[in-house]
Amino acid sequence: MSSTNISIAKPHVSLDTYSEIVGADVIDHIRQLAHSLQGLKVVHVNSTRIGGGVAEILSRLVPLKQELGIDASWEVIRGTDDFFTVTKHFHNGLQGNQVPIPQKLLDEYERVNRENAEELREKLEKADIVFIHDPQPAPLLQFTPGRKGKWIWRCHIDVSRPYRPIWKYLSPFIERYDADIWSLAAFAKQLGHPQYLIPPSIDPLAEKNIELSDEEIELVCKKYGLDRNRPFALQVSRFDRFKDPIGVIRAYRLAKDYIPSLQLALAGGTATDDPEGQAVLEEVLAAAAGDQDLHVLSLPPDAHREINALQRAADVVFQKSLREGFGLTVTEALWKGKPVIGGETGGIRLQVFNYQTGFLVSSPEGGALRLRYLLDNRERAREMGARGRQLVLEHFLLTRHLREYLTLMVVLLHDVEERLELT
Repeated sequence: MSSTNISIAKPHVSLDTYSEIVGADVIDHIRQLAHSLQGLKVVHVNSTRIGGGVAEILSRLVPLKQELGIDASWEVIRGTDDFFTVTKHFHNGLQGNQVPIPQKLLDEYERVNRENAEELREKLEKADIVFIHDPQPAPLLQFTPGRKGKWIWRCHIDVSRPYRPIWKYLSPFIERYDADIWSLAAFAKQLGHPQYLIPPSIDPLAEKNIELSDEEIELVCKKYGLDRNRPFALQVSRFDRFKDPIGVIRAYRLAKDYIPSLQLALAGGTATDDPEGQAVLEEVLAAAAGDQDLHVLSLPPDAHREINALQRAADVVFQKSLREGFGLTVTEALWKGKPVIGGETGGIRLQVFNYQTGFLVSSPEGGALRLRYLLDNRERAREMGARGRQLVLEHFLLTRHLREYLTLMVVLLHDVEERLELT
């Protein structure tokens, strides 16, 4: 078992190309911030290179740092089946499920991190700044005694109401860090060091978000048996119980009693660090069996253009999560001008506002009611979508995310000991 260095190709467009979307002043500000960071050694570490929002963000963010003259790299730790079982338990427990974990799995968690720390030792010890993403690699700092730079723990998940035994176990690892980053204030825990609020982002120039021709959108719909002349609702997400795909199916069936021509697609896949994904997919397939208008699409992690096309074809997009760190699929849908029906939880509440960009719901019945409203009020739905796109333009694009990371690095290098909201 060994860690993996991710070789990242330079982005197919330069940072300057983003000025066409966000304006030249934004790009100039980013370059000014980066000027004092030339040659800085920055390492990002997470547990998967494909699947999930963290990997998507790093695949775009790290090359842009490199373009700005920062010596940035991305490392992915490897683990055993037991390691990913326990880290999935951590994920579920931090989001509120009561998940007792046997000591032997905790021992494996620490053993795997110790081994990865040894293999990454030279790079981690030489780094000026290290970003550790989520619980999977959290103990790396403890096993890197010779570190000289600043270490930041970046949490992407909802830990507002964690299962206390799991948080009690993990927090000593995290308290050692120089700072931590959260997606919103409701998630933050007092850990005795500076804290920063930086929401995630999408890349408007990535394949998942670029404009597509109507012909390409039509081909994708035909491939998956979707009729664009009939109402079409969509949820894009990993097959994860916290994304509540069964609840979305229930909402669709309630709405279909009033709109018989309604179609639903549940599109997604699994991440390499999520051992429960296949079991949830099988549950969803069983729930969807026998309904020709209900399409369960298990897509490969590189199906970015197909997801883009499905989001653009949909009339309404769901993200009916029960817990959600942020919800980048919400951001993607809003960017494409689609009203979103989202779970009233986590970072979805930063993006979905009732009667403005969509609706927040807490039950399948609520989801069905809002779906019917949006399909019956098409002009109002278009207005919500337009406001959603503007919200993303102003707050949730990659350029804002990059600017805030650069600002954070400047703050850390100058030892500014205070909590900042970089939004």
